[in-house]
Amino acid sequence: MQHRTLTFPEDFIWGAATSSYQIEGAWDEDGKGESIWDRFTHTPGNIANGDTGDIACDHYHRWPEDIALMKELGLQAYRFSISWPRILPIGRGTINQKGIDFYSRLVDGLLEAGIEPFVTLYHWDLPQALQDEGGWTARSTAEAFVEYTDVISSHLGDRVKKWITHNEPWAAAFYGNQLGGHAPGIKDLSIALRACHHILLSHGWAVPQIRQNSTDAEIGITLVQIPLLRTSSSINNYEMYRKFDGYFNRWFLDPLYGRHYPADRVAEYIEAGYLPKEGMVFIQPGDLEAIAVETDFLGVNYYFPVLMMSEAPIVGENDLLHLVISDQDLEYTDIGIHIYPEGLYHILNRLYFDYHPPKIYITENGASFNEGPDDNGRISDKRRLDYLQEHLAAAHRAIEADVPLAGYFAWSLMDNFEWADGYTQRFGIVWVDFKTQKRIPKDSALWYKQVITDNGLIWRTARSHSLSTASRFY
Repeated sequence: MQHRTLTFPEDFIWGAATSSYQIEGAWDEDGKGESIWDRFTHTPGNIANGDTGDIACDHYHRWPEDIALMKELGLQAYRFSISWPRILPIGRGTINQKGIDFYSRLVDGLLEAGIEPFVTLYHWDLPQALQDEGGWTARSTAEAFVEYTDVISSHLGDRVKKWITHNEPWAAAFYGNQLGGHAPGIKDLSIALRACHHILLSHGWAVPQIRQNSTDAEIGITLVQIPLLRTSSSINNYEMYRKFDGYFNRWFLDPLYGRHYPADRVAEYIEAGYLPKEGMVFIQPGDLEAIAVETDFLGVNYYFPVLMMSEAPIVGENDLLHLVISDQDLEYTDIGIHIYPEGLYHILNRLYFDYHPPKIYITENGASFNEGPDDNGRISDKRRLDYLQEHLAAAHRAIEADVPLAGYFAWSLMDNFEWADGYTQRFGIVWVDFKTQKRIPKDSALWYKQVITDNGLIWRTARSHSLSTASRFY
């Protein structure tokens, strides 16, 4: 077996990530308003086992314990999100000081522990009051987002110097408003397209507001990215690739980097009746320039590629995600997504060499493996350890190819509420007993601690994750 030491740049940042609704609990405490996820989880039939985030990891009350755990693991940075309705209970207007105080204490605690806070402003928990006014389909929600950004960045901007406006706008716009699998649970592509534009617009408007309130800050946005594997050179296979890339990747990258929305996809949405013949009528003068505001980094969430089978017909707009087709050569996580570390290498290269962000952070990368404690209380999660090791090796290869990768955030710090899957899936490097709230670092967490200490890892010859039927990678 071959061994190689993979050393990362001296200033590389090692961290872990969470989101507010998935860990905080305290859903209606201390003046917090209702979010769309509160409403969605409290509606029967939406979540596995009827689970909710009402308590989750109880991080709202246990944050000092969680910071101590982060320090013990050697984390250099912690990416977390702010609950918008904890700050502005109805989305705008009256400020909830207790919510601001909570995040201020959290930031101070992190800094005292030597951990840099990376703040995400929006990780999907929109105030329900704004949803009642139309949610992201309403331009006024983008305006409210700027007000929210101003409030929280003016209170934390003296200490927080890393800001992310949105996490995965694809999920917020399309999974929540086209596919209905996330809050608010709407199934209408026309609504999703409008919502997506206003989410991106709110990003563009928020960046200068943060710059005003947080001097010397770095600001970016996080996108989930899916590399595409073609299985043949057929016209049908290429059309599948083009449609999916335009729907999932280019629809966000192009406007963010000044190329407007993909013209091919706009034309197809018009032809299919999802947009009027006049096109994207909700775009107003100056919107595209605002969306293309200069940012300091791009955050990338990577979990899996899409394999495009040449035998499949060209699918309809509501079926594009069905292209995630099983392959006998691949291993799978317990949530059912396939493992392909090489995809991270390819997507990092594509992003940098096609769009030229000045800096990239891997803001989420991880897997659901549900191993629990053995009789001695140890969680031997070798599958997760292997997963992390192989993806870090792929990230290192990207750095060797001159991709300006500046940091890595494991998803997730701890087991938490996994959206529509409730508590059936465990993504954490720390195990959580949701009845007692006991936290136990898994073997992967102890391994990750050593990686951080060494600023690298000993790389052993990789296991095969071949895609025998794939001939081209885009």
